[in-house]
Amino acid sequence: MPLLGKDQILTAEDLPYRDVEVPEWGGTVRVRTMSGGERDAFEASLYVREGEEMIYKREHFRAKLLARCIVDDKGARLFSDKEIETLSGKSSKALNRLFDAAQEINAISREEQETIKKK
Repeated sequence: MPLLGKDQILTAEDLPYRDVEVPEWGGTVRVRTMSGGERDAFEASLYVREGEEMIYKREHFRAKLLARCIVDDKGARLFSDKEIETLSGKSSKALNRLFDAAQEINAISREEQETIKKK
């Protein structure tokens, strides 16, 4: 493989997506790979400071991930961080289907989740 330069790295199309049928919502939803910054923000969102401690909070876990992965046809997020709680109120069946796709496309395994929790 060739050695890449900065321009080649920065212009590479490296955020693939998957379209997932969601019959509960009557259509298809696009799930995209997160950028490095989005991944960092997702992992950071799982912790809350309580006094001197950082506590792992799994609340709205699926919606936190999906808010960063559900995009429009141009790759822009459909849901802001402020809409995470609203998104988590949708059908668990639909959210699980999308969550499974987001986990796979972002390489977030059960083991990875445990590693995030331990950090």
